[in-house]
Amino acid sequence: MIGHSATSNSILDKAIDSEDAQHKDFLRLEHIEGYHELSAKTKIFFSTAVAKWDADFYVKVDDDVHVNLGMLATTLSRHRSKPRVYIGCMKSGPVLSQKNVKYHEPEYWKFGEEGNKYFRHATGQIYAISKDLATYISINQPILHKFANEDVSLGSWFIGLEVEHIDDRNMCCQTPPDCEWKAQAGNVCVASFDWSCSGICKSVERIRSVHEKCGEEDAAIWGVRV
Repeated sequence: MIGHSATSNSILDKAIDSEDAQHKDFLRLEHIEGYHELSAKTKIFFSTAVAKWDADFYVKVDDDVHVNLGMLATTLSRHRSKPRVYIGCMKSGPVLSQKNVKYHEPEYWKFGEEGNKYFRHATGQIYAISKDLATYISINQPILHKFANEDVSLGSWFIGLEVEHIDDRNMCCQTPPDCEWKAQAGNVCVASFDWSCSGICKSVERIRSVHEKCGEEDAAIWGVRV
């Protein structure tokens, strides 16, 4: 899923249009891309997805994360009967008040005294929300507040609601040897990445190798009971 550049008909937009015409695997959003616009992009994505597809769950995954779709479907199927479910690797990192640091929070004062931590929220590499929550985002999109970090923003939209937070550590395995050992033991991971890079480090070069060592069987997705 991707939006558009700030410059209309840019070289990048034209390149994406060309690739999309060939492979038809892009979801184009009415959104201007930019690192500080990720919270807005998240709102637009879920609103667009709910309008386009009727599903039990909606999943956001970064493109430098290895995902086993069969394990993801199996995990989600266990929670189908529950309303308002928010699934991911829950964390509570520090609120960074210092300027010029990565993940700086301009609205740090809203979180209390200096040194405080955020409320629990799913790390942004991969998370899933149930249809009720995606619909809630779509309906209330104009009044949902955007914090500096996209994963914090999503967590803030749910913190005052009757939402079940499910902390599933199988959605944040480390790349080999961690996910490889788990796969060999029969505990295939849903998702794998490197915390140090917030995704797979050098993902273009390494993601195929990660899949070879940590991937599920090719037919796994078709054997999921839903």
